[in-house]
Order: sequence, then structure tokens, then C-alpha cells
Amino acid sequence: MNTKKAALAVAGAGVLAGVVGLGVLAIPAGADEPPPVLPQISADQLVESVANAKIPALAGKVSATENLGLPIKLLDGIGSASVWSDGQNRFRATLPGKSSEKTFVEDGGTLWSWDSQKNTVTKFDHGEKAAADKVPGKDLATIGKDVLTQVRKYSDVKVDGTARVAKRPAYELVVTPKPTERTLLREIRVAVDSETRLPLRLQVLANGQADPALKVEFTELNVGAQDAKLFQFTPPQGATVKEATKGDHKPKDPAEARKGFQDLISSLNLKTVGDGWDTTLVAKLPGDLNSVIGKAQEHGQAQGRGPGGFGGGKGFDVTSLLKTFGKETSGPWGTGYVFSTKVATALVTTDGRVAIGAVPEQVLTEAIGQVK
Repeated sequence: MNTKKAALAVAGAGVLAGVVGLGVLAIPAGADEPPPVLPQISADQLVESVANAKIPALAGKVSATENLGLPIKLLDGIGSASVWSDGQNRFRATLPGKSSEKTFVEDGGTLWSWDSQKNTVTKFDHGEKAAADKVPGKDLATIGKDVLTQVRKYSDVKVDGTARVAKRPAYELVVTPKPTERTLLREIRVAVDSETRLPLRLQVLANGQADPALKVEFTELNVGAQDAKLFQFTPPQGATVKEATKGDHKPKDPAEARKGFQDLISSLNLKTVGDGWDTTLVAKLPGDLNSVIGKAQEHGQAQGRGPGGFGGGKGFDVTSLLKTFGKETSGPWGTGYVFSTKVATALVTTDGRVAIGAVPEQVLTEAIGQVK
């Protein structure tokens, strides 16, 4: 298994997750507002400056919207998150839900996580230096250049004009698949703040769609000193406080995250088929689809979710669920179900093979034949 290629296959998702985590993306300017006039800059220079940028002291509001074509809306109820930074690796973020709010505070030595609905606080200690300081290996600018070199093998990368994002002037960096790439994605656009070099807006656009399939954006952004009390945390009265355990999610340094990703690939027997935007992740499940479904149902019953295993009660039929959300399909490779969204397609065969990628169904059916 080529773990480097697999890492590249999901690099875009990883970059997106990182940008969302920092909360540094924004809203388009009004139609009647002219784009700002900024000094010209090349794509290489812009990427390098973003890699070298340090998050300044700031306060802002971030929102995310998706139009992926799924039967459910993944972002329903999230609303608008609020983020703060002191410019010295201390952060605060609040994420509202439908009936609760989660707050995260990084005070430089401890990360605090508070769930208002459960009134529980989880404490992650990581010493005097914040996790953001623990970045081993190459400097970020060099990493940025390496990524750009790899991306350019299969993409056109350019600075496509300017925009005004959360009332701030920004450059538009656009990554477009080369015409030979077989992918559902049309382009990825990132608006970069002209002053701080922070990404201010991310849009993922699919073929044949006018609106972004995914957009994460700053709706407000104010750069400047923040009240130091924002980066201190005292558990609310009556809250249950617990130290982080092995099962709790916690931030990982890059080396640990990379090893964890490689271990995950090995445990799932994942491999990649194809290159560039055509890359497909494939795997073989431990058994055919019926046996996997049966084990999942048994696990659900053991967890007290009823005879159906998924909270569906007696007579709950997972196969019917697959038919509802997917489409039955067949070919020289066998039979199975295909699940389609605007940005990705997944194929699950009845004999337990899986293929997924940001590609049309035909690419998956070609790749699935290589899974034994």
C-alpha cells in the first residue's frame, strides 16, 4: 500500500478540515461592490506567504453551508461559530448547535472542551507549550511548495483576480483539474486575506452546479488585540470536569497524526487506484455485505438499540435502507450499490468490496476490479 499516495488522495480533505478548524473563511462581497485593486502576485508567491503566515490576534464569526446532494444536511443546526485568537497560540471557539453549544479554549498549556447540554468539561493537558508550537520537520513554506508541485501535476493553479471578504481585500486562488482528469469537481477557490495571508473563504464547486457544494466563510472578521480573559477558562458551576482519556478526541502533532493515518490505512487494507483527481480509495471488508450488516446489527442490539441494531426496532431492514439511499448496480465486477453526491461517489459490492472517490461511477467500476 502506497501510504504517500493515499495521503495525497485525501490531502484536500485534510487541508479543508484544518482550515475549518481554524475558522478562517469568509463571505462574498455584495454584487454592487467593486473588487479591490491589489498588487499582482503569482500563485507560488501566494501559497508561500500563506504557509509562512501566523494567525494574528482576531475575533470573527464563521459559517458553513453545504449542498452535497445527500439525503440529509450534514451542517443543519450548526449555525455560525465564533472564533478568537490572541496571536500567541491561544484560541477560543464556540460552536452552536440546535439546542446546545460547545466551547473550546486553548490557554497555552491546556485545551478545555465544554458541552453546555451535558454540562461536562473535558481537560486536555499538553504542558507549557501549546500544541500549535509542536511542528517538527520541514518548515511550512517548504511543505507548501511541495504540495503545490504535486498539485500542479494534475491541476492548473492561478490567482484569479481579487475579492472583498468580510469587508477585507483578498486574492482569489483557484485550483482547477486538468481537462484529462476524470472528477466530479470543477474547481476549488480560496480567498486569501491580502494583509494577514489567512484564508478567508473556501468554496468547492462541482461540475454542472452553479452554487458551491461546500462553502466555509467568515461573516465577520476584526483583526486586533483581544481581551486576555477570553483565553482563560473556569468550568461553569455544577459542571462535571474530567481529564481526557484514551477514548477522547484530542489534537495530535503532525508526526502522530501521520502515523495514525498510516495505521488506519493498514488496518482497513486500503489501497489507491489511479492518480491525481482520478484517485480512488478501495478496500475489502471482512466478509460479504450480508455478514458485515449482520455483525453491525448484532453490535447495535448489544448496545441496546433494538433488534434492528440501528434504532429501527424489530424488522428493521438494512438492505432496504441501502436501496433507499443508493442505487442497485451490476457489471463484470459483480453486483452492489452505488451512492452518489455532487462531490463524491461510493460503490459497495455485495461480496464486500468498497471504492470511493471524487469521481464518476465509471471510474469506480474500473477500480473495483482491482480489489481481491
